[in-house]
Amino acid sequence: MTAPLTAAELQASLDASPFIAFSGLTVVSTDAEKGEVTMRCPMRPEFERGAGTGQWHGGPMAAIIDTVGDYALIMLVGRGLPTVNFRVDYFRPAINTAITAVARVRRNGRSIGVSDVDLFDERGNLLAIGRATYSTLSSEK
Repeated sequence: MTAPLTAAELQASLDASPFIAFSGLTVVSTDAEKGEVTMRCPMRPEFERGAGTGQWHGGPMAAIIDTVGDYALIMLVGRGLPTVNFRVDYFRPAINTAITAVARVRRNGRSIGVSDVDLFDERGNLLAIGRATYSTLSSEK
């Protein structure tokens, strides 16, 4: 069994991805025992639904859910995992706010891992929830 990755190791992995680095996603906290990761993403004009509105487009919100859910499992297995399936439910618009994502590993199996992710605005309002399934199969033979 691999030792869980630290917050610093997760951040280094995030920063190594051009897409994720562009987003500005940062690790806030990790709890390997609970299988939980919290990350924050600032609003950027490139994430706006309409220019000058300050309202997040659903695409970047979905990308945050997928990424943070993946990294909750990455923390436990020590390597990147491909997404198998993904869904999101949006509850309210995110306007002029950073987003905090809290991911919880629901299953870390030999072939499949599942994470649930909650997105919050800076006032703690629940914006969206997502669930993603990842392949945990090792490519090692």
